[in-house]
Amino acid sequence: MPKKGYHHGNLKQTLIDGALTLIEQRGPTGFTLSEAAKQAGVTPAAVYRHFDGREALIAEAALQGYEIFADLMDYAYQSGQPSALKAFEATGRAYLAFARKYPGHYIAMFESGVSVNRTPDLAAAANRANAVLEKAATDLSQHIPADKRPPASMFSAHIWAMSHGVVELFARNSPGRASPFPPEDLLETGIGIYLRGLGLVKPDE
Repeated sequence: MPKKGYHHGNLKQTLIDGALTLIEQRGPTGFTLSEAAKQAGVTPAAVYRHFDGREALIAEAALQGYEIFADLMDYAYQSGQPSALKAFEATGRAYLAFARKYPGHYIAMFESGVSVNRTPDLAAAANRANAVLEKAATDLSQHIPADKRPPASMFSAHIWAMSHGVVELFARNSPGRASPFPPEDLLETGIGIYLRGLGLVKPDE
């Protein structure tokens, strides 16, 4: 029998929610479709009505994650306006907040091995998230002397890599690894050092 709370018509989302729980507990390759079906309280055959395999299920979880992520990044960017620096820093903090609040989605997006180009919808959602950070970088780069100004895409990629590194090393409770500083402080000071290295003048406040 289906688990309590399951109703006909929301099987797809129930399967995704169950998969997110399994992804968080066991990692993206630590469960089978049969286990995802059991988590959702349905038969394995029911899973195949919506997904042709585990990767398709994980890709759908990643798609939802990117959509949430893009919305959070855009909200953070808007919250920092009209200061280019505050908007830029807010997107970095949003990255950490997303990884903490949506660990299953985060793993599906960044650690599952599922390509963002697997489907057009997944690619579009991932590009929308990246575009927010690139837009923030473009705004801020106008305050950097032209001879020291990297392309906005490179600028945003550097900060994305820094954010991702802080999350992976210090914000995901990795066994045996700890930092004497909060992840938010590590990221904020790292961004500050990076920006000063580019010769950033004091932007609008």
